[in-house]
Amino acid sequence: MTDQPRRDVDHRPAPRRLSSYLLRPATPDDVDGARSVMLDTFYREFGYGYAPAWHADVVDIEGAYLRHPDHLLLVAVHDDHVVATTAVHTRGPAHPPHPKWLAERYGSASTAQLLRVYVRPGHRRNGLARALVGMAGEFAAARGRDRLYLHTNVRVPEAEPFWSSVARQVFDARTTGEHGPGVATVHYEIPLPR
Repeated sequence: MTDQPRRDVDHRPAPRRLSSYLLRPATPDDVDGARSVMLDTFYREFGYGYAPAWHADVVDIEGAYLRHPDHLLLVAVHDDHVVATTAVHTRGPAHPPHPKWLAERYGSASTAQLLRVYVRPGHRRNGLARALVGMAGEFAAARGRDRLYLHTNVRVPEAEPFWSSVARQVFDARTTGEHGPGVATVHYEIPLPR
């Protein structure tokens, strides 16, 4: 008997309401809106724009998330517009974390990676990121994962206090410059219930 979940079971979380927002797994109709949220974050928040080595999933959202059984993209919709995103990969990190000891620690089958947790500035402080991260954790736990790994650029306003409230910091890479100038990377872990 294996510990792995059945592949034919749909582990995606059910849609839910949070005030005037609908939080749910993304559909093909959400692709353009989700991509817009992601690209706006890269250019306006991060300040370095689209980086092909880091952001290939944003070009092919359908292939990366909608058609991939081990990955999930969640969206928050308000007035028929995608205003927030969160993605999760349950087959190990999408791109290796740095340094090498982190890649080794989080490359196992027990780890899922959290990505693309972005909320448009006008919709922040409504609990969207927290709720979407919770839904991503439900998906990962249902797929047999023990923890979520993520890294973030803490130069984005409110990023560091938010992640410190929901996750455990495992490495502050700001002094290493691992992702280049202007990127203040911090690595986090979120344990998941079994």
